[in-house]
Amino acid sequence: MRRLIAFIQLTVNGYFAGGDGDIGWAHHDTQDAEWNAFVADNVAGEALLLFGRVTYELMVSYWPTPMAAANDPLVARYMNSLPKAVFSRSLERVDWHNTQLIKTDLVSWVREQKQLPGKDMCILGSGSLIVQLAQAGLIDEFQVSVNPVVLGGGRTIFEGLTHPVPLKLTRSRNFANGNVLLCYQPAH
Repeated sequence: MRRLIAFIQLTVNGYFAGGDGDIGWAHHDTQDAEWNAFVADNVAGEALLLFGRVTYELMVSYWPTPMAAANDPLVARYMNSLPKAVFSRSLERVDWHNTQLIKTDLVSWVREQKQLPGKDMCILGSGSLIVQLAQAGLIDEFQVSVNPVVLGGGRTIFEGLTHPVPLKLTRSRNFANGNVLLCYQPAH
């Protein structure tokens, strides 16, 4: 059975995006070789990346560009080659290599995909997907990277969650750039 992992970058005060949707703060220190290796290894191990429309549009505007290839060649290679699924009711098409547009029910689609053999699936950002899939009990691991920055406002990752999702800490890791990785599994 495939696992579903949610990789979430947060500020110290719990925002995953600024009020205007900005996530530039999540890339505050690109000189940490250990962090860069972790990110590349983490992405490399996945078989299918899941995005909502907003995150897809953000990712496709950067990762297929020459700038991404120059700044972070290993992650860019994985991001561009791995299969991707975009969940959107408003998009008519997707242009990023190896990307499929899914217009069916998110929860049902993910439930079916989890039953298939293969490598894990990973949600990158995409707060609305994370909320829906957490409520349905379909996320197997939450990888939360707390970044050493505080914002004056923004969006929290679990906006709209209607019931508690108890978690248990399975591991943690500190990085030289100040990021702290906290990994949780559902506590059921």
